[in-house]
Amino acid sequence: MGTDEYVCSACGQPVATVVKRHKTLGAWVPVWVPGPCRDPECKAYADEAEEDPGAAVRPADPVTKKT
Repeated sequence: MGTDEYVCSACGQPVATVVKRHKTLGAWVPVWVPGPCRDPECKAYADEAEEDPGAAVRPADPVTKKT
């Protein structure tokens, strides 16, 4: 692992590193990629609510079948 610091391509501000994953030969492997820009004045600004809309919503209760 390196010590690469990512910057926003639009404004040049530093951005966080986000870990994503992809499948290789049947195993999930981590991939470190630049995160979204958090500068509200930047044209590439990403609000936390826009990033993962399902994270703020509570999942529905599981449905059970009557047998």
